[in-house]
Amino acid sequence: MVDKVLRRVNGQNQQYTPITSSAGAADAGKIPALGADGKLDPTLYNAGSGPASRSIPASEAIAAGKLVNMYANAGVVNVRLADNSNGRPAHGYVLAAVASSASATVYDLDGVNSQLTGLTPGSTYYLGTAGGVVTPALDATSATAGSIDQKIGVALSATELDTDDYDYVVL
Repeated sequence: MVDKVLRRVNGQNQQYTPITSSAGAADAGKIPALGADGKLDPTLYNAGSGPASRSIPASEAIAAGKLVNMYANAGVVNVRLADNSNGRPAHGYVLAAVASSASATVYDLDGVNSQLTGLTPGSTYYLGTAGGVVTPALDATSATAGSIDQKIGVALSATELDTDDYDYVVL
């Protein structure tokens, strides 16, 4: 629910619902409102400010908070779940679920992924399977041979992971 404000139109008071996202120039002069998460939608920021993200087609369904891998799919960059067991390093994450073939808003690994659960604040997390995270890091054993060991970031809370773009090692 978005709170309404009053505005004066042709001498009469009218209720007006502020916008929670922007379509660009068509929304010039409109009043913004905070979204359900209590924050401004990234479409309301000036270009070059706010979290770095891009829209990329998803080649599979991806849940909110999952780490994603960018790859060439028939000559077009797509995203899929990052996975330490099958050679798919993490390049970013999504904050909203996306269906297969839909456009995913992919955030760079240098922001806060706020869509996770069960994290231990202060703990370091690494790429897991199916877009998830694990702790501790993988050890180089015969059971993990060929897996990716990629540091992802440090938990700020039970639901927030401060990510960074670390390099990875194939064990």
